[in-house]
Amino acid sequence: MHDVVIAGAGPVGLLLACELGLAGCDVLVLEKEPETGTPWKALPLGMRGLSAASVEVFLRRGMLQPLLSASGAHSYGSGDTEAQVAPAPRSVSHFAGMMLNPADIDSDALPYRLPSPVLEGVMTSLEAVETVLAGRAAEVGVEIRRGRQVTGLRQDAEGVLVQAGEDEYAARWLVGCDGGRSTVRGLAGFEFTGTQPLFTGYTMLATVADPDKLKPGFTLTPTGMYLQMPTPGHIGMLDCDGGTFDRSQQPPLEHLQTVLRRVSGTDVTLRDVQFVSTFTDRAMQTTSYRQGRVLLAGDAAHIHSPLGAQGLNTGIGDAINLGWKLAATVHGYAHDGLLDSYTQERHPIGAHILDWTRAQSAVMKPDAHAQAIQALVRDLLGTRDGTTYVYSRTSGASHRYDLGSTHPLVGRNAPEFRFTDGTWLSDFMQDGRGIALDLTTDQRLAGATAGREDLIRHVSKPAMNELGCGALLVRPDGVIAWADGLDPDHAGFELAAARWFGTAVV
Repeated sequence: MHDVVIAGAGPVGLLLACELGLAGCDVLVLEKEPETGTPWKALPLGMRGLSAASVEVFLRRGMLQPLLSASGAHSYGSGDTEAQVAPAPRSVSHFAGMMLNPADIDSDALPYRLPSPVLEGVMTSLEAVETVLAGRAAEVGVEIRRGRQVTGLRQDAEGVLVQAGEDEYAARWLVGCDGGRSTVRGLAGFEFTGTQPLFTGYTMLATVADPDKLKPGFTLTPTGMYLQMPTPGHIGMLDCDGGTFDRSQQPPLEHLQTVLRRVSGTDVTLRDVQFVSTFTDRAMQTTSYRQGRVLLAGDAAHIHSPLGAQGLNTGIGDAINLGWKLAATVHGYAHDGLLDSYTQERHPIGAHILDWTRAQSAVMKPDAHAQAIQALVRDLLGTRDGTTYVYSRTSGASHRYDLGSTHPLVGRNAPEFRFTDGTWLSDFMQDGRGIALDLTTDQRLAGATAGREDLIRHVSKPAMNELGCGALLVRPDGVIAWADGLDPDHAGFELAAARWFGTAVV
């Protein structure tokens, strides 16, 4: 019997497998596709943007440099990392195709930013992400079996029996990371609710006879939107047809040209189409991320339009949140309710993303009401406060879990503290343990983790900027679980440690 079987070897399933393998769990990944490489994962079609929070996950597990190398990006770590104030963001997103201006972001209004190697996102590809994660998964003992489509499951109080064709696999837990059309979600009986689509979207790689008729980047029009990428012929478009196109069929050239001419308002001509896929803005979410011994992560738990490119980043957040909690449950030191905190913390984040994409769809409708709202949003994005607000939402900078504390740092992702000896917080997080962090020299947490160093590492180092804290408890996923002011009173540390690490630490 495996500790955990994961359905799906995409980025979410592989990251979860890496986290579980790092924690010493026996993990088997079942992937329905027999091969790894497809044009939809390689550039340009497989291009994806990782937010700063997602990039930080790779940094804190020692995988950022391999990811950058696989992505063809430069090394990280440039800039004045010894500064006391973080520089303004340079790479920003959009709202419904309306781009944000980095110069209009008020850095002082972004919570608890410190100079760091990973203040910005990274452009990469699904191929690069999966290559790096699959390599790490192999290093930590994860087995991946391809060409294995989950076709059935039975669960009881002790475990799950997973059917994949003629083969059966026994596990204590099953996690569905098998995408928006998740088989696991249906087999396990998860309730999946939400809203129906307003548009059909198309992504294609085509030969365009007259590309100069299309503007570069995002272009909103009275009849929809189109996006012309830097790679010649790489085009996206949204047709506000109520999602009525039959997506079980490949759209023919004539249909694609008709839609592109309608949404662009031009007589542009497509000569041929090499690749095309369709999507909608249907926004759905499971009411819980757990049913007995079956859990969901990524698109299996929530689907929405790709506007804002938040799907992959949300899935990475799911995986890093679930991994250590499920490992603690497997090894028996988690208290009752730790695994349920996965739904409690991640479901509101998923609901927020769904609403954010719904708002963008509504703004892009080709009617007078939406056009009026669009003009209003443009005015707001022309202000410093409006741009800062939208950036904080799209980048994840505003995300904070409700962990029952009024301390402003608790529930947030820990800033990348730079210590006076030149090391970083991420240097101490690569083995997946929690961190009991003393930021002053009085060693107030010395001995607090004695005997349980396998769960929590004690780090005592003064920081270049301690953000008004004397000590912190950082969970394995990088979230601050407890924070103490410079006036020492750390009685809450033991309670927080017991809450997140079970009765092993008291």
